[in-house]
Amino acid sequence: MTTTTKTAITVETTVQAPVAKVWEYWNQPEHIKQWAFASDDWHVPASENDLRTGGKFSTTMAAKDGSFSFDFGGVYTQVKEHKLIEYTLGDERKVSILFSSIGDATKIVETFEAEDTHSVEMQQSGWQAILDNFKKYTEAN
Repeated sequence: MTTTTKTAITVETTVQAPVAKVWEYWNQPEHIKQWAFASDDWHVPASENDLRTGGKFSTTMAAKDGSFSFDFGGVYTQVKEHKLIEYTLGDERKVSILFSSIGDATKIVETFEAEDTHSVEMQQSGWQAILDNFKKYTEAN
């Protein structure tokens, strides 16, 4: 039996907002629609989130010009309010997000297993861009 170890990629940021606000903006569909894309020519027309162990989530990411869209979703394997979210994507890759309160700020460290289609650098850049968009949206609102 062969076991394939997937490459783990980590992205992180510190958001100038308390962990309770960061948690809400990260998990509420009305907020997810405002930040879960890597560039301004994309948007999120639909988002559903059942934030609990065993719950499912789905976010539709789409090009604003209508040329392409895809669903990003999975099942939560562990949820610890204001601290940790772990989930498995539809293609069985695992993702872990740590939230750490640092005074009035919140550090987010997101680690995910790479897929085989795109380079590690491209995946890290894309996920970091989404995380940076989250930081910008959360700090501005």
